Amino acid sequence: MTDFNEGLAMTQPISAERMASLKQLTLITYILYALSAFTGFTAVVAIIINYVKRDDTAGTIYASHFTWQIRTFWWSLLWACIGVLLIIVGIGFLVLIADSIWVIYRIVKGVLNWNDGKPMPV
Repeated sequence: MTDFNEGLAMTQPISAERMASLKQLTLITYILYALSAFTGFTAVVAIIINYVKRDDTAGTIYASHFTWQIRTFWWSLLWACIGVLLIIVGIGFLVLIADSIWVIYRIVKGVLNWNDGKPMPV
């Protein structure tokens, strides 16, 4: 009987306080990703936050935002590495520019959906 009751506790609604905290944390991570264009290292802080707090967002719209941010980080890192390697043959700068534009798009779309209280497509 105890196991059944513990399972029910997991399906209880999330408090307004906790939702407000997750909303704020999600915005902070978007800001950290945006700042990484200037600092270079804040994206590492953001990805750590994404992974550490990911379980806390389960069952909320912010889980989709965290997934969106995590995917943005890893795909951007992959394309940045490819771009750096391709600088030798002259097209690396184009790849890096395209990667930067794509990251800006992902951050802007994420913040707009965050502001409207919408989840991200996953």
